[in-house]
Amino acid sequence: MHQNYYFLKKLAPRLNQELTGKKFIEAFSQEKDEIVLVFAESEIDEVLQKPFFIKATLRSDFACLSFPDKFDRARRNSVNLFTHLYNRQIVHVRVFTNERAIEIIFKNGEVLVLKLFGNRSNLIAFDKNGAVNQLFNNKLATDLTLSLETLDRPIDQSFEAFEKNDLRFEPLFPTFGKLVNKYLNGLLKEITKPEERWNIVQSVLNQLKNPVFYITNIELVPVLSLLPAGEIVETYSNPIEALNAYYYAFIRLTGIEKEKAEILRILKKRISQTENYLENTFKKLVELEEGTKNDEIANIIMANLHQIPERAETVELYDFYRDQPIKIRLKKDLTPQKTAEGYYRKSKNEKIEIARLHDSLDAREKEKERMTGFVKSIEAIELLRELRTFIKANGLSGGNAVSVEQADLFKKIDFLGFSILIGKNAKNNDLLTKQYAHKEDLWLHARDVTGSHVVIKHQSGKKFPAPVIERAAQLAAWHSKRRTDSLCPVIVTPKKYVRKPKGLPEGAVVIDKEDVIMVVPTGE
Repeated sequence: MHQNYYFLKKLAPRLNQELTGKKFIEAFSQEKDEIVLVFAESEIDEVLQKPFFIKATLRSDFACLSFPDKFDRARRNSVNLFTHLYNRQIVHVRVFTNERAIEIIFKNGEVLVLKLFGNRSNLIAFDKNGAVNQLFNNKLATDLTLSLETLDRPIDQSFEAFEKNDLRFEPLFPTFGKLVNKYLNGLLKEITKPEERWNIVQSVLNQLKNPVFYITNIELVPVLSLLPAGEIVETYSNPIEALNAYYYAFIRLTGIEKEKAEILRILKKRISQTENYLENTFKKLVELEEGTKNDEIANIIMANLHQIPERAETVELYDFYRDQPIKIRLKKDLTPQKTAEGYYRKSKNEKIEIARLHDSLDAREKEKERMTGFVKSIEAIELLRELRTFIKANGLSGGNAVSVEQADLFKKIDFLGFSILIGKNAKNNDLLTKQYAHKEDLWLHARDVTGSHVVIKHQSGKKFPAPVIERAAQLAAWHSKRRTDSLCPVIVTPKKYVRKPKGLPEGAVVIDKEDVIMVVPTGE
């Protein structure tokens, strides 16, 4: 939460106390992703009076501010930056409304913005007219289009807005962040009354206003938190001291702590995803097994043909399975016999689906047990060499490390031990097919309509099982414009037969050789 809006709301007033009236003496960089800002009463006073330093570490994998008491600038490999702001006097420091950015306002109207957007963090200078005139990280070219006016985000955070958003807090408080969202979702899980849910949200908001900052460990990684989560190491009342403590705790992580924390994070994320899948799949299975079956509806229709009026769209008949009336939907253009035939066909697919869900639950349960065992083993390892050996021996590196990245980029389904990747949009489809699918992988797409590219990852020495191909085809059908069809033709071909000639629009490909199978569109 060191970049959380509610923490920055506490940090900005403290920086305002430190910086207002001081001058921006210099800014210099000695490392690629790090810049040091120096503030003092004047250039002369910098020798006599202790200056105030802000060190901004802006790496893509770690962005954080820190405030060293002193900083000795190297004589070599050091470059001056933002020189046009030197000797400008600061009149105010504030955080933008509902945004993870702090602005340092100079007397002449120029502004320096500390934009703390995770892996897109940057330092941006604005001229008197509010236009960007310098970036620290020039690779973040979209920052050139930012305007000061749009950085403030007024949001209606009233109870009425909460009700309009179906009692969901995320749209009203997009700046809560993962830790707060997880904490709140846990509190709200069993609460359905609007007033009670709102009171809990307000209670957490009050906790975020509490001037206590926690340095905690969550999955072995130090975290700066406004909530008492994880293993609490230290508490602070000064946001500058808290941020310094977090920064130094993070950079002190040893090699094994970093690698262990990362692999545990990945495994626990997979376990959580698997648990969600098991819960949702079990609910779906119960609905299918306990609900009225399609073959039962067909039998009821055939037993009551004489009671069904012509061109009826619904009819109420006697359900002899449950000894009660049942309403059945009909198609007015079909005879009752033809309608019953349709229900019999659906019944075959229904049985296939139930069997598939059972298989999937078994496979996922085994996967969860395996991952849980890995977590216990890794938590007990204390040597880096032993950790790396374990990761390699259990297939958690190499190809599977790529799978973790793939899971973040694409929708990922594990089925019977095979990984199925699904593109999220046209551009993402191209990324999946061109960069992440190998020639041995199996490629699928709903035929003759727009939809997601689907890839089954090849496993050395193994053939693609028919149930896995069928499941991937169902997903390809589901993630296409044929989602609502009763049956969908799906192209199945090795990736080596899929090409992307220059000039084709995003998501479009050429297929040199294909097979087609018919499946029922089925989601996750």
